[in-house]
Amino acid sequence: MSKTTDMISGTATDGSTSPTPTTSITIDGMTELVHEAARRYVLADSSADARERITVKGVADFVTEVDTGVQSFLKAALADRWPHVAFLGEENGEQHADFTGLTWVLDPIDGTTNLIHDFRHSAISLALLDGDRTVKAVVYQPFSGETFTAEAGRGAYLDGRPIHVSGETEMARSLVNVGTSPYHHELAARNFDIMRRVFVDSADIRRTGSAALDLAYVACGRADAYFEMDIKLWDYAAGRLLVTEAGGMVGDWEGHDLGHKLETGVLAGTPAVFAALRDRYLA
Repeated sequence: MSKTTDMISGTATDGSTSPTPTTSITIDGMTELVHEAARRYVLADSSADARERITVKGVADFVTEVDTGVQSFLKAALADRWPHVAFLGEENGEQHADFTGLTWVLDPIDGTTNLIHDFRHSAISLALLDGDRTVKAVVYQPFSGETFTAEAGRGAYLDGRPIHVSGETEMARSLVNVGTSPYHHELAARNFDIMRRVFVDSADIRRTGSAALDLAYVACGRADAYFEMDIKLWDYAAGRLLVTEAGGMVGDWEGHDLGHKLETGVLAGTPAVFAALRDRYLA
């Protein structure tokens, strides 16, 4: 007897299971769940108290009950809707995956320090990887209500409207987002020396505290480039697809493909500014 596959659950009609096909996982479905997680845990009246219940993981590395609530909700909701997809998240020790098939990569709150201080610039970042490639991405800024999405080969969008990198070609006119890698104070001297040089040669630099939004802002042309010396896969997994689908370039500090590196330096920008930063400042 032949068997067919339910495109949502990945469960065959004879009761066996098969891998969830990427075509069954929709951007709209991902966005719906991310918005619901934000409504329950970030924007709810109770979230102010949850933000104040803080666990210190390391140097300048904090987790709140908002982070863990978002991750627990999304892990369960994604598994319920699309079984048989591996999961990697920042919190709760769920930081291991073999990347042999489909894998969710989640940063439940990118910008936790901002959240703790009520500096309303944080995001939920959700990426779907197929092997080491990001194929679908959602970055949601719950305080502004902006939703950035991308799908491999189908472009990048802000609230459903196509977005593109700025097209800037000159460092002197470029606004550059930077990250300080705050968990690694031993990198500070080199990091700030590079930032000083970029600041002198560019229009200006910005430090926002959310890598996912830094990448999203490059994708929509609000910034011309972004770099950070040391970030994690969940910080960049969604944002890199936004940038490449918007016509920009993303790589490590040598310009190589990021793959699924758990920890790496990241550089993104318009093609010309990406090349200038790689060759003149980060090498």
